[in-house]
Amino acid sequence: MSISKKTIIIFDNTYASLPEIFYQTINPSPVKDPKLIVFNKKLGKELGLNIKKDNNFYTEIFSGNTVPNGASPIAQRYAGHQFGNFVPQLGDGRAILLGEVITKNDNRFDIQLKGSGKTEFSRGGDGRSALGPVIREYLISEAMHILNIPTTRALSAVATGEQVYRETPLPGGILTRVARSHLRVGTFEYFASRQLSDELKIIADYAINRHYPKANESDNTYLSFLDLFAKKQASLIAKWMGVGFIHGVMNTDNTSISGETIDYGPCAFMDNYDPSTVFSSIDRHGRYAFGNQPQIAQWNLASLAGCLVPLIDNNEDKAKKSVSKIIDSFSEIVNSDISDVMCSKIGLNSKDKKSQESLKNLLTLMKNNEVDYTLAFHFLSDYLEHNNNTSFKLLFDDEVLIKEWLNRWMELINTRDKTKKNIVKSMKEMNPIYIPRNHLIERAIKAGVTDGDFSVMLNLSSVLEHPYTLQDIHPDYMNPPEPSERVLQTFCGT
Repeated sequence: MSISKKTIIIFDNTYASLPEIFYQTINPSPVKDPKLIVFNKKLGKELGLNIKKDNNFYTEIFSGNTVPNGASPIAQRYAGHQFGNFVPQLGDGRAILLGEVITKNDNRFDIQLKGSGKTEFSRGGDGRSALGPVIREYLISEAMHILNIPTTRALSAVATGEQVYRETPLPGGILTRVARSHLRVGTFEYFASRQLSDELKIIADYAINRHYPKANESDNTYLSFLDLFAKKQASLIAKWMGVGFIHGVMNTDNTSISGETIDYGPCAFMDNYDPSTVFSSIDRHGRYAFGNQPQIAQWNLASLAGCLVPLIDNNEDKAKKSVSKIIDSFSEIVNSDISDVMCSKIGLNSKDKKSQESLKNLLTLMKNNEVDYTLAFHFLSDYLEHNNNTSFKLLFDDEVLIKEWLNRWMELINTRDKTKKNIVKSMKEMNPIYIPRNHLIERAIKAGVTDGDFSVMLNLSSVLEHPYTLQDIHPDYMNPPEPSERVLQTFCGT
């Protein structure tokens, strides 16, 4: 492995300066014949990277074959609850954090290579990623960003030129992931479960200073940290629900302390509306179904709260009473956030009971009529804008009930103190036309993995950069899948 003599990234590494118990120092493992699939130049520019380099230069850096000057490659240590069962040691088994950068706006970001080789946390795995999950995460994480949902980002995707072995041999890939940090609830669980109080305080202080500095102004810093984290999680879940996103594996080791969406394994977007929708092949009992996500976020919050109890108060009973208030109030907060998002999607005010009832009735009709989630809200925006648009009505089999709903909805719209033009505008800003639909993602993966054709991926990525604007493109990008195209399961990729 070589060290770059030219600097394309100015690093400022703080996590690597923590005690060594927090990570393993390790370099990425080189790959034979890497090929750069895509480099996100816009994101690279935001990060302050020197983007005026040729593809070979990027390929060497983002395949892990060359470690740039200033990098401090590490694999982070953490634990986690997986499907409710505690695993005392997990960690970065196939990801290596190169280091941190600070943008012009004084924001700090991690740059991590995912699929970059074995670490001490690989647990018998190869430390690699198949190409399919790399394509999936690149497309979906960048789409989520454009949809204004807090998320990790994708800086590049590389095909390694090597095979990885799962059920069958598959081409390998490496994703360069960018995150506000890779701290997880599971990071805290690792130290709390071992009663390593000094280390627990170190990581809590680190997280607060990096993500929640306002907590330092509170009378109880660690309780304030928990409260601020809870509010960020509630807002994040509400935004997921608004676009029909299903994370698929909401384990505590996949719950980011920064409040970002992280780890796009078996994630998927709902087609027909049904709160019980599950795609993940490993979620056999629907623990992480679409409609369960708010409750699971509360469960994960409680896991973090349990870790923080010793820091919040020396009196354990008093500390538990304080955190219980935050945990118990989470349900109300997240439901209020979801109501705000969902009522905005139909142009109504969530503070009005009639508006809430209208939303509830629409969702019932959508479920009973097996209506596409994304198209329903998009066509409803068109219906209000053009009055005579029939696309919305045609989504429903029950013509009578949907006509009755529309009449009552229009009555509520007419009572609002906003102009119709402004209501339409706000609805269109909430209701995307194009999302990374599962069958489109699978199409891009199949072309890349089977044929080495990444044009399908790149074309889809281009479409998803403008999700709210009707584009002069094939209607496949907008429409739900044909029966033969339906994706019934998504897979973790490990």
